[in-house]
Amino acid sequence: MPRFPSLSRLRWEEARWAYLFLLPNLALFMIFTIYPVFASFYYSLNNWTLHGPMEFVGLANYQNLAADPIFREVMGNTFYYTAGVIPLQTALALLIALGLNQKVRFMTGYRALYFVPVVTSMVAVSFVWQWMYQPQYGVINSLLKVVGIEGPNWLFSRTWAMPSVILMSIWKNVGYSIVLYLAALQGVPESFYESAKIDGANAWQRFWRITLPMISPTTFFIIVLSVIGSFQAFDQIYVLTQGGPARATSVLVHYLYQNGFQWFNMGYAAAIAYVLFALLFILTILQWTYRARWVFGEE
Repeated sequence: MPRFPSLSRLRWEEARWAYLFLLPNLALFMIFTIYPVFASFYYSLNNWTLHGPMEFVGLANYQNLAADPIFREVMGNTFYYTAGVIPLQTALALLIALGLNQKVRFMTGYRALYFVPVVTSMVAVSFVWQWMYQPQYGVINSLLKVVGIEGPNWLFSRTWAMPSVILMSIWKNVGYSIVLYLAALQGVPESFYESAKIDGANAWQRFWRITLPMISPTTFFIIVLSVIGSFQAFDQIYVLTQGGPARATSVLVHYLYQNGFQWFNMGYAAAIAYVLFALLFILTILQWTYRARWVFGEE
């Protein structure tokens, strides 16, 4: 009788071929992800300007960050941007999703229309909005003049520059949250609403007691992603304002870019990157820790 290989040998052969096929991806992941993570941390412990050898300084870069008034200012701008974007974007996305979750004509077209900005280049969108914000001949101020309002110098005012960036960012990214909310709303069982109607619940009570709790996992997911994305904002800042006027819109990633690629202070830039990582890690852990207080179905 012919001898057949054992089951353990067959499993080992399958595992070996699987590892061989995974090896190219694993190698690329190690080279372009894992290595840069550890290398950037090592750079953050050095004084390195790309023009000479590294000088090990330990935690001096982090100490300098703590005493850097510009860093504190851009940190405040980053929290300002985040606090401006997330509540408005989340609320607007839910409101629009509720409207799109209706059975009306051309609804598919409306849904696609709201998603168009998401797949459009941030740089292209920023250039268009830069023209719209132009104080003398821009579309926004021209429309305001029609109703007798003198529009501000949007991108050239310390007061209005950051709200201008926030408004553009919300318009650009709200479509992604809308799609997620639409999927969540369509997953709420219709029987819940029918039972609530029988019990005499009005539209607001059905929304507050059924819709919001049932879509709270999606809300949690959107907020986590939005916090991470808002702390990494750069393209719109770079194109619209270059961090001005007078650093009114300079955020963490913009300051990192200036240190690393304009002033070639790579060690300091790497330290900023790790502070950004630590902030995002802490905020994500806090959100995950307290999710059970408001996310339906979490223990």
